[in-house]
Amino acid sequence: MAERSTAAVDVADNSGDKPLTAKADQTTSDGVAHNRERETDSEEAQGSGGTEGPGKASPPELHSGHKLARRYRLEECVTRLDGFSSWRAMDEKLRRAVGVHLLPADHPRARSVLAAARSSALLGDPRFVQVLDAVEENDLVYVVHEWLPDATELTALLASGPLDVHEAYQMVSQVSGAMAAAHREGLAHLKLTPGAVLRTSTGQWRIRGLAVNAALRGISSDTPQRTDTEAIGALLYAALTQRWPYESDAYGLSGLPKGVGLIAPDQVRAGVHRGLSELAMRALANDGATASRHESPCTTPEELVKAVSEMPRIRPPEPAFTAPPEYQRTTYQQGTYGRQSPRPGVTQPLTTPPPPLQSRTGTALKWAVSALLIAALGLGSWQLADALMDHDKPDDTKQTQTTDGNEKDGTKPKPAKPIAIKDAQEYVAKGDAQAPEDVRNTYDGDSSTYWRSRSFLDGPEMKPSFKPGVGIVYDLGSQKTVSAASIGLRYAGDHTTIAIYATDSTSSSTPVDSMTKIGTITTSGTTAKITITKKAPTQYVLLWITAMPYASGDQYSGAGYKQAITDVKFTG
Repeated sequence: MAERSTAAVDVADNSGDKPLTAKADQTTSDGVAHNRERETDSEEAQGSGGTEGPGKASPPELHSGHKLARRYRLEECVTRLDGFSSWRAMDEKLRRAVGVHLLPADHPRARSVLAAARSSALLGDPRFVQVLDAVEENDLVYVVHEWLPDATELTALLASGPLDVHEAYQMVSQVSGAMAAAHREGLAHLKLTPGAVLRTSTGQWRIRGLAVNAALRGISSDTPQRTDTEAIGALLYAALTQRWPYESDAYGLSGLPKGVGLIAPDQVRAGVHRGLSELAMRALANDGATASRHESPCTTPEELVKAVSEMPRIRPPEPAFTAPPEYQRTTYQQGTYGRQSPRPGVTQPLTTPPPPLQSRTGTALKWAVSALLIAALGLGSWQLADALMDHDKPDDTKQTQTTDGNEKDGTKPKPAKPIAIKDAQEYVAKGDAQAPEDVRNTYDGDSSTYWRSRSFLDGPEMKPSFKPGVGIVYDLGSQKTVSAASIGLRYAGDHTTIAIYATDSTSSSTPVDSMTKIGTITTSGTTAKITITKKAPTQYVLLWITAMPYASGDQYSGAGYKQAITDVKFTG
């Protein structure tokens, strides 16, 4: 089952109640210390509507060491508010940390929490923190979910300053894509705050508390898509400016000056990316006003995804080059190894080196050099005489010798020539085709067009039991000997594996095992250059991908393991 939230906190945000233990002020669900007061925001600070009814049931009186279902051992209470509590626990069956939300079975929101957890689990999107279990047992309702100790919430990231432009672009792209997928399944978050958005150690962004956070707090909305879209706009605004886009302070961020209204991020902080600034304004509720370019506002996550895809792609910054330390000679290289260090204040006598080449070795060296000079002079004289003799011979003799020399030396190797691709067809070994209508984009000479695979949950290596690989068969028009292949890829990362096979047709009926592999490569970049190791004439060449990197969502597919091919060129 699956909900997506790092561990067991932040569902209790914005309650205004005080935790009953001091530890709850310092511990988050991902194990990072933070101040609870930054999360006690009002409706005005959050900027989204909602209704919330106070819980009348008291929180279950449990303690560390208590076991649920003889499996989940409670270890630390991180939140105890509004009739429910949240814990870090240990799954003793799988030996892993989990998060647990607990509330009495007679709590007024117990039914809605169970329903929200089960609906969230059915989504199965890896961009959300997984709900692992949702149970009513012994007068208790509890929801078990993933605990991500390597993830850092956006609140903690913004404590040290705004995100760089590429990080902010990745965050809004991945979060909006995830929420668009959730709303297509009828699920809303309604509590999408900086504490609910997490960046993992691999740089991926994940969302916790889908549907469950709002159910625990009793929050609802008549316009859930607009509420979540505005929340994403607020997250982007905060990421760009380190300011909360409302007058009240919240989540450790200062609000905007009172009375000035909502102003664009690039007017709050110098150097903010203008495209992302306008995107944040289009997502935020602004009394009908949007960005300075007057584009239409984004009112749903789907519209926000489309707006992100229409922006020029923001590439990551170039890694900074650190100059190596200046080379220092060691005492061993300086010839002092094994000698006693001089005492301070004592002048060491300088040893006078012997005259050059006066030793026995120097004398032998002089004779050797002399012999080499004599041999060189003799060889040069012989070659000069031979050249003069050849000059006196008739032309037909010289022509015969030249021809014989060419026959012995052989002809010069021919330069590689491009091989034209006449036709191509997607190869489907198992399951459905990927994008057969876009195959021609891989050899149209335009690097901005491409053929793409779908997005897969498992990777980088593809699962043969489900999908052994994806690829395209190219028709070269006639039998050609291919010597190399150059392949342009859309997504970089760990990692892409491509193999080249010689086959007998463009049909997918020929199994890959029966083809002849003539080259392979594994790369983490966007260009793959394959040198053919087994050269043989063939008319049909299969380009076969068996591993793909993780990439963020776009207008064609969600985030996952996928790849796209922009250009394919063969030479022979």
